[in-house]
Amino acid sequence: MKRLAAAQALATSLHSGQFRKGTSIPYISHLMSVSALVMEFGGDEDQAIAGLLHDALEDAGIEHAPTIQESFGERVLRIVEGCTDGVPDASGRKADWHERKRQYLAHLDETDADTLLVSGCDKLHNARAILLDLRSIGPEVFSRFTAGKEGTLWYYQGLSAIFSRRLPGALADELARTIQAITMEAE
Repeated sequence: MKRLAAAQALATSLHSGQFRKGTSIPYISHLMSVSALVMEFGGDEDQAIAGLLHDALEDAGIEHAPTIQESFGERVLRIVEGCTDGVPDASGRKADWHERKRQYLAHLDETDADTLLVSGCDKLHNARAILLDLRSIGPEVFSRFTAGKEGTLWYYQGLSAIFSRRLPGALADELARTIQAITMEAE
């Protein structure tokens, strides 16, 4: 568990001062939740570490890849890279949202089981947060997202279809139920 604690310390450092979209919830809570879900759905220590670090490259920069590899190994770095749907360019901008999401969905259709587990837990935690916020503050929750309601629903429904096909079982089932509830609440 020393490696897991070291990964949490790194994640806390890399995401210091970051909050969940439109909230005052420290971002580290999402990373801890994803790691916990990975373990709950049968993941091992490397996968749980990747759960803590899955947004490191996307949110803190690609320059952290060597640190992840040196500290936690090639497998963890591979999973983190597999969970990354885009890194900012030199000016700090990411590619178009729709194009990144289309590419990420295509990537999930071909990626390895390690990445599917961590990504699925990430998407499940995000979907649960959307559902809770939708129930408490209503449809304005979608204003937090680049693609608004329609784009967000399109993306999560696409994710659900891929996880149901590629990683059938409890995780995909829970993700499908959560996304179905979001879709029904959003109508």
